Amino acid sequence: MPFIQNLLEKSKNLQFNRNISAKRGHEVQLKTLKKLIQKAQFTEFGKAHNFEQILDSENPHESFKQAIAAGDYLKMLPWWERSKNGEPNITWPGKVNYFAVSSGTTDNSSKYIPVTKEMQRAIQRGSLRQIVSIARTDVPKDHIVKNWLMMGGSTELEYNGICYSGDLSGITTGRIPLMFQRISKPEADIKQERDWNEKIQRMTREAVNWDVGIIAGVPAWVQMLFENILDHYKISNIHEIWPNLEVYIHGGVSLKPYKKNIDNLLGRPIKYFETYLASEGFMAFQHRENASGMRLLFRNGVYFEFIPFNDKSFNGNGDLVGNPKALSLLEVEEKTEYALLISTCSGAWRYLIGDVIRFTNLKNCEIEITGRTKHFLSLCGEHLSVDNMNHALELTNQELGSDLIEFTVSGIPHPDGYFAHHWYIGYDGNALDSLAVKNTLDKHLKMLNDDYRVERSAALRDIFVDLVPNHLFIAWMEKNGHLGAQNKFPRVMKNEKLADWKSFVGQNSTSVNNS
Repeated sequence: MPFIQNLLEKSKNLQFNRNISAKRGHEVQLKTLKKLIQKAQFTEFGKAHNFEQILDSENPHESFKQAIAAGDYLKMLPWWERSKNGEPNITWPGKVNYFAVSSGTTDNSSKYIPVTKEMQRAIQRGSLRQIVSIARTDVPKDHIVKNWLMMGGSTELEYNGICYSGDLSGITTGRIPLMFQRISKPEADIKQERDWNEKIQRMTREAVNWDVGIIAGVPAWVQMLFENILDHYKISNIHEIWPNLEVYIHGGVSLKPYKKNIDNLLGRPIKYFETYLASEGFMAFQHRENASGMRLLFRNGVYFEFIPFNDKSFNGNGDLVGNPKALSLLEVEEKTEYALLISTCSGAWRYLIGDVIRFTNLKNCEIEITGRTKHFLSLCGEHLSVDNMNHALELTNQELGSDLIEFTVSGIPHPDGYFAHHWYIGYDGNALDSLAVKNTLDKHLKMLNDDYRVERSAALRDIFVDLVPNHLFIAWMEKNGHLGAQNKFPRVMKNEKLADWKSFVGQNSTSVNNS
């Protein structure tokens, strides 16, 4: 595709590819906030929260924080329900025709997130910017314009007579710009497929007809597709069928547990680039090949605030405590965890998205996702994040020579009246001793997290490890209707989900290795 190749070459020097300091990012963000407020000032939400007065104030940023309390989905739900019922001009001008369905983090309910026309354009801009950033590396340009395989949700959306709803990837993938449609895979009929297992099988059968240069998707599903292709065509690595595969754009969950397995399915090294695309917007992407994190997108319809993720701002369930102070980009520090608060061109206002981030490089405004506000363990002050869990499991694999990827953890009472952690880890072999896994994992968690190390000699009396068949993780998601491109297995389980998981494992596992 010479046209697209030329476009990428010409785009490499555009403003959005240049480095941006925290000071400059803050200035751009203030302009973004003002544009959002100005656009939404005559909506029902804008009138109820005096957006006109905020615009006229001497410090709109501070007035904005005083006028609107930070909150989660439940705070926005009454407003978004009105939009979903067809009312125009509720939290954003006009009628919202599309809603992204996102699985809840603490129960089995689904969230419906508005996706406005402005947000769809912002997501397209963010995607193009990432491709241009990749084109600036030494990836062969003629390989970049080969087929782009996007492992997204179904483009066949639900229609309730008023609006459409479905996976965000299904909404956006079905609206790819015309110039890119010829290189986008899979074909339209496969994109519409709702049955995820059938979708994987159809993609496998068509794989021989594609010349894939870039693939994008959640690591677990990309690994599943690669394994299916190798088995179906009886080949030793994925490059035997896709010799021009150069780039994997990943997101949704940490790549760390999956990277070794994916590398082993390849015929040669490829480049990995992380992206942060959520149902609520395109937040960030890795714009440098060897960057330690992803650079926030400041000109893309999202205004960011940062709430310190500590006991003063959040309780043990990960819920906000009161109306905690939210910091601007100029006030944050590296290596400190923050819950992300966003206001967007889809009509989210001071919305707690649920992700916890950490700045890895303030000079380049780069972040990494360390977990979820609801997905962490702190029964007695151990403050164990999903990032700690992923890293510890990675180190355990290196030490034991094991292949442990899928897992979930829960906090439980200890028989002596204190606390313990219960790990369920996927493993299909017979030679691995769960006690060795437990001791090695515990050792690395102590090394990575000082709070955990202290509490393991106090109130956190023990950890328990069950090695369960890997297929149970996929089967449980399928049972709960969460099998698909944008669904991830919860790394921390509590309450009803935990009870359901324990019951499911008990009913379906014939070979659980306990320690």
